[in-house]
Amino acid sequence: MMTAKTNKLNLFDFTMIVVSLVIGMGIFRTPLNVAQAAPDTFLFFAAWIAGGLIALCGALTYAEIGSRLPVTGGYYKVFSYAYHPSVAFAINCVILVSNAASLAAVALVGGEYITAIFIPLSKDMEWMKVAANANFIQTIHIIIAITAIIIFYGVNLAGLKMSAKTQNVLTVIKIILILLLIAPLFFADNSAVNQLANQSTVSPTFKEYIKAFGIGLVAVSFTYGGYQQTINFGAEVDKAAKNVPRGIFLGIAIIVTLYLTINYAYIKVIGFDTLHDKDTKNIAAFMASKIFGINAERVLSGFLFLSVLAYVNVLLMSNPRVMYAMSEDNILPPVFKKRNPKTDVLTVSLSVFAAICIIIIFWAKEFDRILSFTIFLDCFGMILSAATIFILRKKTKHLDDTGIYKMKWFPLMPLVFIAAYVFVAISIALDYKDNKHAALTGIAVMAAFTGLYFFLAQLKKK
Repeated sequence: MMTAKTNKLNLFDFTMIVVSLVIGMGIFRTPLNVAQAAPDTFLFFAAWIAGGLIALCGALTYAEIGSRLPVTGGYYKVFSYAYHPSVAFAINCVILVSNAASLAAVALVGGEYITAIFIPLSKDMEWMKVAANANFIQTIHIIIAITAIIIFYGVNLAGLKMSAKTQNVLTVIKIILILLLIAPLFFADNSAVNQLANQSTVSPTFKEYIKAFGIGLVAVSFTYGGYQQTINFGAEVDKAAKNVPRGIFLGIAIIVTLYLTINYAYIKVIGFDTLHDKDTKNIAAFMASKIFGINAERVLSGFLFLSVLAYVNVLLMSNPRVMYAMSEDNILPPVFKKRNPKTDVLTVSLSVFAAICIIIIFWAKEFDRILSFTIFLDCFGMILSAATIFILRKKTKHLDDTGIYKMKWFPLMPLVFIAAYVFVAISIALDYKDNKHAALTGIAVMAAFTGLYFFLAQLKKK
């Protein structure tokens, strides 16, 4: 009994897992996207608060799903059990592509920040506005992003086992970066405080307000992403009925507090007008330079790039293993199980995933386009996976009184979560100017993987 208990996650462990799953690279870039969509600071902060509430509803929903169906294989087994293997195959493949897109997007952010070391933004921001330099700068970002992927593809191909060390380094870098981002609040003067007021000279219509809120939520959703992994821990928490909701509430509360504080620091130090300017880049480094000078900008840019490299390495290590698991279940062809006999590396799976990341970078070329694409793909997975709770509650009713976590206010939580992601998907699809191709491509990817499942099924029969 003691052994079983010590193997369970306590409240603190689970809370820290929730925090570490969510806080990533997004907060160092996406506030720009939210500010550029928002007509004023009220909507800017409203989007971040709404994102936290949506994340709370989602995390509680996924925690119960994990408690009711604690199986190895994650999303595939849940989708297959609740729907059909074709849906499971398509969504799992979509999630892999979405993960590749997230890696590509973060790698491009790394390209933006490492460029700032050599061309400090605070010294002369005009270079960002010179049309002749635009293509050159974009090419530099692409080269740096692809180079980062190739380097860590080689590291993983060599069989170096860096998962634990990388996670520790990433956590330390995150803490340092967050402290550095909050620090300017204590050194800045009040020159930018007036930016907290409404900056819009013309009041937007209700329709424009709702549209801006939806586009803002796209970037916010990317920044809050990761809580869905609580699906893997619902059955591993000690006293799950009490500690799961407490851990999620505490974790999301910490995350929302940090995100609001960091965004307040951005606005106080840089100003909402600067965030709203489409030519503004690398806000974290730029904010450091405003208080501590160009050298601080370079140092923070270097830390951010190291954090990017750690994130790239983690995804290159984890996603090939998902492809291996799918191959073991005869979902993907056997070739995805192929290992290097000397290094024990999943060579085919690793190579395919790295290639998908590079293809996405070449296709999208910039962070904003990848952001819309990856979130649109995520909408499929989020909506369909959260909806499984309605099916699982019926199929696993016998577990209700066995001590598993069971959310309160059902079905309000999953309905709010599903409605939010439907709203985000519609916002992307209707934003024809910037996101039309991202939405159409996302639909095409989903349809292609569904068709591929039935094609592979026919091959197996023959």
